[in-house]
Amino acid sequence: MTWIFLSVGLGVAGLVVLGIAGARVVSAARTLRREIAAAHAQLEPRRARLAGQGGETAPQAAYDRG
Repeated sequence: MTWIFLSVGLGVAGLVVLGIAGARVVSAARTLRREIAAAHAQLEPRRARLAGQGGETAPQAAYDRG
């Protein structure tokens, strides 16, 4: 009977560790998403300005051609 309690206790402890690690991953992903959005917001006006210059910039990349 003691072995059953020990194995159940270790199983629950393992699930707690996995839950904490999962929560940290989700939190880091949300932080990364906010940082990417902030960087995109900073770069978007510059990209629009460069796109409006016409032939003065380098040719468009193949994936930009429509």
